[in-house]
Amino acid sequence: MITLITGKKGSGKTKKLVDMCNLATEQSKGNVVFVEKSSELTYNVTHKARLAVAEEYAIADFDSLYGFLAGMCAGNYDITDIFVDAVRKIGGQDLDGLERFIRRLDLLAHHNSINVVLSISADKAELPAGIAQIATEI
Repeated sequence: MITLITGKKGSGKTKKLVDMCNLATEQSKGNVVFVEKSSELTYNVTHKARLAVAEEYAIADFDSLYGFLAGMCAGNYDITDIFVDAVRKIGGQDLDGLERFIRRLDLLAHHNSINVVLSISADKAELPAGIAQIATEI
């Protein structure tokens, strides 16, 4: 299942995402992953979660982000939750590319029974109709 947290910059998306991640680590019987663009949240995300910094892996578009997440799932069968902050900063501003990425990620999440939560800096109204329906605006 995929959940999108949307809103303009400064609306509290990252704080909500971190809180959701920290709660998931307390409840999960597997592993929780948190992906961020740069290493700003090291002390906010609990040490029980696997924190990955996209810049350290040269992730620069939606295809490489998908491959990174798919590779994590392939290498670690017990991931229960994945949180990705600032998806458009990591993958790019192309909304069609974002929609394709989310559709592919939804299949991966469903196949592996993983909860995925993405934060997106955009109003829900700006998103393509195909993904706006699953977005929660802050």
